[in-house]
Amino acid sequence: MAKKIQPVNIWVNGEVKVAEWLSMRSINDDLETSATFYYELCENAKDEDQNDVKGTSLTSSNLTMAGQDYEDWGNQSGVDINTWAYNWAASKLNIVII
Repeated sequence: MAKKIQPVNIWVNGEVKVAEWLSMRSINDDLETSATFYYELCENAKDEDQNDVKGTSLTSSNLTMAGQDYEDWGNQSGVDINTWAYNWAASKLNIVII
């Protein structure tokens, strides 16, 4: 799963590339105090029907959710846990999901 983001310039191997997608997956959750997510910021690509899709990864790393953030995860009325996690990550990375 990936979310479209406002374009972000990223320096990659001596040139500026534009990331337009945030992709995340949970890689560890102790089910009590913290969860770690692997994320990638990716280029935009087109599928065979010319729809925007996640392209090549430009940068990646991990984010760890703990403390009050972990306690709040999934407790927001009307917001599913995946959307909440994406919004949390976007705030930590200072990017905007569109």
